[in-house]
Amino acid sequence: MAHEKDISQPIGTATEKNEDFSHADAAAKIVSDARLATEKEHKMTLWQGIKLYPKAVGWSLLISTCIAMEGYDVCLLSNFYGFPQFNRKYGEQLPDGTWQIPPHWQAGLSNGANVGEIIGLFINGFVSEKYGYRYTVMTCLTLIIAFTAIFFTAQSVVDLEVAEILCGIPWGVFQTLTITYASEVCPVALRGYLTTYVNFCWGLGQVVGIGVIKSMLTRDDQWSYRIPYALQWMWPVPLLIGICLAPESPWWLVRKGRLEDAKKSLLRLTSLDRETDFNADETIAMMVHTTALEENITTGASYLDCFRGTDLRRTEIVCMAWAIQNLSGNAFSGYSTYFLEQAGLSPSKAYDFALGQYGINMGGVLGAWFLMSRGIGRRTLYLGGLCGLCSMLIIMGFLGLVPAAHRDQAALATGSMMIVWALFYQLTVGTVCYSLVAELSTRRLQIKTVVLGRNLYNIVGIICSVLSPYMLNPGAWNWSNFTGFFWGGICFLCIIYTYFRLPEPQGRTFAELDMLFEKKVSARKFASTVIDVFEEKGVEDTNAFHRYEDVEARHREEEGSRVAETKV
Repeated sequence: MAHEKDISQPIGTATEKNEDFSHADAAAKIVSDARLATEKEHKMTLWQGIKLYPKAVGWSLLISTCIAMEGYDVCLLSNFYGFPQFNRKYGEQLPDGTWQIPPHWQAGLSNGANVGEIIGLFINGFVSEKYGYRYTVMTCLTLIIAFTAIFFTAQSVVDLEVAEILCGIPWGVFQTLTITYASEVCPVALRGYLTTYVNFCWGLGQVVGIGVIKSMLTRDDQWSYRIPYALQWMWPVPLLIGICLAPESPWWLVRKGRLEDAKKSLLRLTSLDRETDFNADETIAMMVHTTALEENITTGASYLDCFRGTDLRRTEIVCMAWAIQNLSGNAFSGYSTYFLEQAGLSPSKAYDFALGQYGINMGGVLGAWFLMSRGIGRRTLYLGGLCGLCSMLIIMGFLGLVPAAHRDQAALATGSMMIVWALFYQLTVGTVCYSLVAELSTRRLQIKTVVLGRNLYNIVGIICSVLSPYMLNPGAWNWSNFTGFFWGGICFLCIIYTYFRLPEPQGRTFAELDMLFEKKVSARKFASTVIDVFEEKGVEDTNAFHRYEDVEARHREEEGSRVAETKV
């Protein structure tokens, strides 16, 4: 099918001469073009989306890779506590002559990054919407380069704490900005895959980190921990160079009224020689229409607006979707090595199992992509995953009833089941969550809504990381396997919440999701409800429509001047 318009021309260039351009004409044109673009997105298959948007895929993968830096550092810190050289440098000597990082400093270092991330997340809600995604990411990468020097030159545990907090700020930005950028540069057919790739990057950073740690085990000098810290510089430098060349999100440019720049950015994300049934003007019109629709139903774009009207429901769902990642037993599953060591596994094999579990994180994302490609919806995967996780947690709890004579076998079964739990988690809840939080918030409030959700995730994660050692430590509560009953019960409550509150966004455009929430459609009926976003009244009086009209009028005036000059 040939192009319906010449997309090399400015947005809305008129071919008719001396044509009057009224408000009604502009509104009708936007609605018509937006409807065509929406129909094409609904018909677009996964392969067609890849062929049309290969550059968008590449840029999204590049920016999402920023999150690997956090996975790498978190992996380093947790494993450095077992390095004698690291403990001798930053720890205190115990009565038996050994050196250890004091427990309160271990907690401080582990939570220092979380504190920085919470700060960075809130900052991101303001900065990225004002200055754009691209400049925000570039600034954060520059900060990472500077803050990594603190890790490398740290002379005390206080220096490490400062580095963790400062590095946590840009990491917090990456946690949300990578997802929102991926959701805005690709069509509906690719949205689920590119947003969940962020989870793959977590596993990638951890796998690289554990590999570096294993290679340092034979060293007995300060470079056993300084080299891994120095290798943090391998991430931001190439990423910064690449992102300098990346296009800005066209959705962000439309929200700022920069329609011509939005079209240029959109064309940089597509490969038109591989797909002919595409029109950039129509896609920009769809973005304008969606932005106008959200201006019409959303009062503002502040953090407070996330808790007003229909956005309150969307904020609640995004926050809970992310919190459930921790509430479903994720903290308990991290102790698989502990149970395997109880079963007689030598501590030297702990890193091998850790590496395998991080590999599972990456493999689970690929498995989730396969399931989504088979047409399985996000809600179905999320809900089904929680049911499976709950069942395994209950089974692990019952393994605590095994007689003491068979304790080793029960511990082996528990540790093995935790690894299976981790795989099932990554196939469903752990991966699909990233797609849900990117799709279920409005474009105007997406960054702030996702920030609130991720901060709740961090807060719940801190609470879980404090509770879990008490549950398992023989000198504390000593629940052992019975911890599975606790997390299984919490997971069951998450199942109930998900069934009644979590909607299905698969195959829906952002405008359609806006209207489904505006009409207060039940979460269980999202997938089956028929909606026509172009019947909405009042959007033609929004700023987004007026900005489009101004551009159209200016282009028509310029076209008229060129025609007049040609006649002369």
